[in-house]
Amino acid sequence: TGKVVQFRPFLVKEQKLFLMNTENDDVEATIKVIRQVLKNCVLSDINIDDLPVFDLEYLFMHLRARSVSEVVNLKYRCNNLIKDEKGEDKDCGTINEISFNVLEIKPTINEGHTNKFQLTDKVGIVMKYPTFELMQKASGKEDNEIIMDLIYASIEQVYDEDTVYHMKDNTRDEIIEFVDNLQQKDLENIRLFFDTMPKLQKRVDYSCKKCNYQENITLEGVQSFFG
Repeated sequence: TGKVVQFRPFLVKEQKLFLMNTENDDVEATIKVIRQVLKNCVLSDINIDDLPVFDLEYLFMHLRARSVSEVVNLKYRCNNLIKDEKGEDKDCGTINEISFNVLEIKPTINEGHTNKFQLTDKVGIVMKYPTFELMQKASGKEDNEIIMDLIYASIEQVYDEDTVYHMKDNTRDEIIEFVDNLQQKDLENIRLFFDTMPKLQKRVDYSCKKCNYQENITLEGVQSFFG
């Protein structure tokens, strides 16, 4: 979003939070730790819970780089098929190390992305980016149910020639009724907003040290970057 944010590096108490969570594969628990650490370390007057997903991830990556190291080392298992002693196909399975500088990663913004959609000549809507909390609430549901929940929660304003209506002043049922009365083409445009919103991505090229298989890996999201 372009806002300048001040923060301090991790202290021992923040590092303890990560160590306690090391053996935990629960995504929700990991995100909870990240949010708590950011709340502890960010000195600027911002609400961490209100940050869009990509901003929270981007901020955490910089905090981690300044507190631990700018370079991240990941281990990746080679899935290339090779021949065994009997001439049968098997996975290579070699563990390779991949290194990259996290400060080189910036949110990618797709060309043509917008958060403002004109529904008719007179009526339009403005969308807001989902937060981690919203994404967590939507997780575990069917794909179509997830996207509809995101749409209901992410419509920030509806406007016409004379007035701007803030959706925070409306009930969920009123918002659902509004969305249910949209044309299908309008709904598809709104879905495109989520598909094209900024993301943290890093393309990593690597060559397996055993079978020399070359592969392009695309890492996406803060958990991918730190394994």
